[in-house]
Amino acid sequence: MQDYKSFGLENKLENLEEYRFDTGKNVFKIILDLFMDKKTFLGMILVLSICLIAIFAPVIAPNDPLLVDVTKSLQGSSSQFWLGTDNLGRCEASRLIWGARASLTYAIEILSITVCIGVIIGLISGYIGGTVDHVIMAITNVFMSFPSVVLALAIAGILGPSNRNLIIAMSCISWTSYARIVRGLVIEYKEKDFILVAYATGCSHFKVVIHILKNIISPIVILATLEVGNIILAIAGYSFIGLGSQPPAPEWGVMLNDSKTYLQTQPQLLVYPGIAIAITVMAFNLLGEGLKDKFSGGNYE
Repeated sequence: MQDYKSFGLENKLENLEEYRFDTGKNVFKIILDLFMDKKTFLGMILVLSICLIAIFAPVIAPNDPLLVDVTKSLQGSSSQFWLGTDNLGRCEASRLIWGARASLTYAIEILSITVCIGVIIGLISGYIGGTVDHVIMAITNVFMSFPSVVLALAIAGILGPSNRNLIIAMSCISWTSYARIVRGLVIEYKEKDFILVAYATGCSHFKVVIHILKNIISPIVILATLEVGNIILAIAGYSFIGLGSQPPAPEWGVMLNDSKTYLQTQPQLLVYPGIAIAITVMAFNLLGEGLKDKFSGGNYE
């Protein structure tokens, strides 16, 4: 290890505290700023409401979403069936509520896998550099060269229609954006003074990588928040064409597929899940845009 004076950083060592990421202070400031923005606040309230509905679906839902009673098919709204029933007599409100749980669960699973894969690959590529970086980026470019929808359809079609296979298919195509963003940020940050100070003071590579990661976490969070809406929309789309959840699962895409034949006679059967998808996507987009504005508007390192 070279002496820290060879980096020209002897004065910075005396003020190493200024390079620390004050998590508590910055998180509090960010949350306070988010509450001050009306659109972001609306997004937060909607996202929180949707999450609570999904978590407490067994308590909130008025009926069993899978219970079939053809004698009550296509009924209107009532105290028993808040939004009426579908062609098989199943409660529309209950299926919508349980659909929120299904959509959010699948979205979180896909997002967790893609973020983990993308961040790890981006960290390795950006930190090591050289031949490793060139090989990883070549592979990433190959994945990005194919239209994501076509690639996901191909993978899901080969594996067969199921939730598990849909999660695998979407995870295989969604990690590239995270890998490229993280790689670029790592390349930028590993040359910053506070990272050079960490090297000079004898920090291990693992500790340096962790320090870089917690300073680049904001764009990862922003991208992930914005991606939730797109993932939910994609899940509903794949389920609609039969590659995701399968009937009689209470999932928004399945509900759209089941009710498409009733477009002219019972249009509300398509309107309800369509509105649920639109509100959910809008909520996460509002929150993501608010996070992007706040993080880009100030330095939270």
